[in-house]
Amino acid sequence: MLGGIALAVTALHVATNGRVGLHRDELQVLDDARHLDWGFVAYPPLTPFIEKVALALFGVSLVGLRLFSVLAQAAAIVVTGLIARELGGRRLAQVAAALAVVVAPLPLFEGTEFQYSSFDYLWCVLIAWFLMRLLRSGNPRWWLAVGATIGVGLLTKYTMAFFVAGIVGGVLLTPARRHLRSPWLWAGAALSLLIFLPNLVWQVRHDLVSLQFLHFIHARDVAQGRANGFLRDQFLINTSLLTAPLWIAGLYYFLCARDGTRFRLLGWLYAVPFVLYLLGRGRGYYLGAAYPMLFAAGGLLLERWAGTLSLAWRRAVYAATFTAMAGGGAFAGAVILPFGAISPDNFALRNNGDLREQIGWPELVAEVARIRDSLTPAEREDLAILTGNYGETGALGLYGPAYGLPRVISGTNTAWYRGFGNPPPRTLIVVGISRPFADSRFESCRLAGHNANPYGIENEESRDHPDILVCGPPRAGWPEFWKRSRWFG
Repeated sequence: MLGGIALAVTALHVATNGRVGLHRDELQVLDDARHLDWGFVAYPPLTPFIEKVALALFGVSLVGLRLFSVLAQAAAIVVTGLIARELGGRRLAQVAAALAVVVAPLPLFEGTEFQYSSFDYLWCVLIAWFLMRLLRSGNPRWWLAVGATIGVGLLTKYTMAFFVAGIVGGVLLTPARRHLRSPWLWAGAALSLLIFLPNLVWQVRHDLVSLQFLHFIHARDVAQGRANGFLRDQFLINTSLLTAPLWIAGLYYFLCARDGTRFRLLGWLYAVPFVLYLLGRGRGYYLGAAYPMLFAAGGLLLERWAGTLSLAWRRAVYAATFTAMAGGGAFAGAVILPFGAISPDNFALRNNGDLREQIGWPELVAEVARIRDSLTPAEREDLAILTGNYGETGALGLYGPAYGLPRVISGTNTAWYRGFGNPPPRTLIVVGISRPFADSRFESCRLAGHNANPYGIENEESRDHPDILVCGPPRAGWPEFWKRSRWFG
């Protein structure tokens, strides 16, 4: 049954993932995938590595490039059901827990794009399952599986550290503290550090740049209000209002129920990150991967309660539960998945800003190629394309070779480390930078084209970066300009 649910979700994503285009965040990952290293400014190295494999296997296929994210979400659904089974839940508990993940907006979204958060979701669910097996069996060797998954998680997304804080809190605050005397716990901790070590070395060699990046991004999110509504997002993004009773019951089971005493650690695995994110003003979705284990425990309590009812009432409870899930899932799917024609009237495109950011990238590259073709032979010598954000960098790097476009340079995130090239460009096609800024930094800028999309859909590119310029070299010279042109985004 769990495999069938996961297969259905996989088929749904495969059917819809090729309908629009690549998101700007995906384009950044693909750009870094073409320059593999043990670290990047915005994230650890695992996701670009996975997409390097996807590029080799599928080429520039939306369905292929997103397939590993889809499989990660399908696996998380199955593991959620296995957690319910580990707790003693039978088929109803397992199916209810798995379906609660299926209809939650966040995991549904994670299957529509390849991002580090897609894989981080799976690693957190796996850690919960391994801890469940550890606590139920008493076999301390499961600490090795926990440690290995933490290490892989740290190579995926640095917020894994908050999940680790939950484990530490759970060990110290529950009878699981007896494992502090076990060499297997410390071996698991050492294994996680060993797996994470190459990225840690990269960070040290690059002045812990990702900490600088994360500080900047957090300050930006707080200033723009993106960190508002943390509590609201637990009910509307990480889960659904219609499944809230299930996870609330699961949290009660782990923290308060007498027969959940053995699994108290998992309650703290949720509670500690929750408090840290709430006090630190983290974004709501950061806690999303902690809910599958709560759904599993909630499914167990639902099954137990239904078992005390008469057959007629039991069937009514089942019907109400799964009808509510279906309704919530249908609404989430309508907002997140791109059904219907691509147009400004499309329901998902009107309500889903991430979908709108998938529009117009190939057209941008085609316009840059047209501008390149309009330049004089002298201007084409030592020509480069300067971009203002990582979406433009990734799009030009991905689609540009088909047009024979010159090198792309940018000061955003890891691209800054790649420099401005040798010899330095004398002519620039400038994308994503305002005319006043360009005039103040470069010689002889002129308007050469516009960035738009054929659907008339407004997004960040068409709204905020409509002009494409042709400029001369920096007024201050390339070394000085590059020193001052590093930014995070």
